[in-house]
Amino acid sequence: MRHRTRVKICGITNHSDLAQVAAAGADALGFVFYPPSPRYVEPGRAAELLSGLPPFVVSVGLFVNPGGQELQDTLRQCPVQLLQFHGDESAIQCAQLAAQVQRPFLKAFRVKADTKPDDLLECERIYRDASPLFNGLLLDTFVDGYGGSGKVFDWSLIPKELAPRVVLSGGLSVQNVTGAVSQVRPFAVDISSGVEASKGIKDEEKVRAFLRAVQDADNIPGC
Repeated sequence: MRHRTRVKICGITNHSDLAQVAAAGADALGFVFYPPSPRYVEPGRAAELLSGLPPFVVSVGLFVNPGGQELQDTLRQCPVQLLQFHGDESAIQCAQLAAQVQRPFLKAFRVKADTKPDDLLECERIYRDASPLFNGLLLDTFVDGYGGSGKVFDWSLIPKELAPRVVLSGGLSVQNVTGAVSQVRPFAVDISSGVEASKGIKDEEKVRAFLRAVQDADNIPGC
């Protein structure tokens, strides 16, 4: 059976973008709850946006080193379905936070130049052992600071046995995603800046072109 690579579009900040991205066929939409980010949305505003989310499109909340009370307060206002921890949270911290709000979570692994394939496998094992709510790793490129990097890392570092379980992120674009998917064969891809007209504002044609490029990779024989 041919695999269909799932697509998450992150950094949704307004109703128009939400409607267009959902209509284009994205599987998940990301909301950034990290105030320093130019794509940050306040929980109350995000709750308004969630009211327009159609069925079967997953809402994802991106957090960076949140406190337990902060996380609970945010989800009380804006009940996203999936958490994405994008900071320095340990496996135990992620497990405790997710348990407090009873949500599954992704953990971002920011890949460095000296990262080894075994590092990725070991990280996944640690987080999976720590919590039944762990859904998988999101692989991004390491940069100073937090949030999306907008930069590509060496995809060959991803072990083939791990690839079908990861979300691939970091520097993806319409131009490179077909190659990325055909090489890595991840479960899903995640993009934000690569489909924007400006920071926090999506470009509808770029979104649709990105989704077509992912589908093109899925249609390559052997993928």
